[in-house]
Amino acid sequence: MPIAIPADSVGLVQPQQLHFDQPLDLACGRRLDNYNLTIETYGTLNADRSNAILICHALSGNHHLAGYHSMDDRKPGWWDSAIGPGKVIDTGRYFVVGLNNLGGCHGSTGPNQINPDTHKPYGPDFPIVTVPDWVESQARLADRLGISQWAAVIGGSLGGMQALQWAIDFPQRLRHCIIIAAAAKLSAQNIAFNEVARQAITRDPQFYDGHYYAENAIPKTGLMLARMVGHITYLSDDGMREKFGRDINSGQLSFGLGPQFQIESYLQYQGERFSTAFDANTYLLMTKALDYFDPAADYGDSLSEAVSGTQCTFKVISFTTDWRFSPERSREIVDALIDARKPVSYAEIDSPQGHDAFLIPIPRYMEVFGACMQQVAAELPPVPESR
Repeated sequence: MPIAIPADSVGLVQPQQLHFDQPLDLACGRRLDNYNLTIETYGTLNADRSNAILICHALSGNHHLAGYHSMDDRKPGWWDSAIGPGKVIDTGRYFVVGLNNLGGCHGSTGPNQINPDTHKPYGPDFPIVTVPDWVESQARLADRLGISQWAAVIGGSLGGMQALQWAIDFPQRLRHCIIIAAAAKLSAQNIAFNEVARQAITRDPQFYDGHYYAENAIPKTGLMLARMVGHITYLSDDGMREKFGRDINSGQLSFGLGPQFQIESYLQYQGERFSTAFDANTYLLMTKALDYFDPAADYGDSLSEAVSGTQCTFKVISFTTDWRFSPERSREIVDALIDARKPVSYAEIDSPQGHDAFLIPIPRYMEVFGACMQQVAAELPPVPESR
């Protein structure tokens, strides 16, 4: 049954694929001679091209931020709650750009795309990409779109890491940097969780050393386990207790080994759905990009030095029950910015939803986020009145 598109939705949208012939030298020492980036845009670029917003996605995100690809879509884009007419990121005021990063599995050049040298999917032969590599490709995207400076670069989780890297690598090309539920580098515990997820995938008999495309196979069990492990870290103890408690599916214990508690069934459902929608090689690449992110490493391990050349205004937001990227990690970014005498504001949102809170329209979060966007809007020319 066709959906009824809400009035505050960007409506029906279509992705675009852009081809880049300029070779991209990667941090790993390899080169992509050419590549494609899949993007979606919403709103209208104003006359002086000053109202462009870049949204950087997290580990399993992509270019589809808002709206619907067809009237039969069951769900809108992954940040539809924040992007649209009259919403926090108001598409009546901003030109919003989302992309699928290199190495992704939703249209941009990545492991599941065809390698022009072999005419077969890249698979495990696709090079390791890093956050700085992504930011370089995003800067080239901005050039292609004729955007010399972003009004803001915004991201949550791994997206927030990209926003921070933007401010460091291209200080003159963004006016505001909004970092949500992120960190300046992963803790040892976070790297450990990522390694468990990677082991689950690579030890799946259907993985075939990453060449599962040729075998017409999917390492489904490994992907399910990886997603289940990851999903646990995205939630919080309070959130799981509030949503599931110790509720039993059938109302009574069966004394068997199958899933009996609602949280077990929920995790299995999430894993099952993810295993058919995401590419295993991409998951491996994305978690490695997370592990490697550490902008201070090039500045004598001083984050203050790393951000010393930035020129934008920073907004940093964290969530009280986020233990994947805890408020302490956000405060490390804030402290470094203060030490470097950079303009920064910080908000810690009380929320039981854990790391996933950055995707949820929590009223206080939306209020704070909206205030950030009002500051971004204050520098833009007035929106012409409609006749």
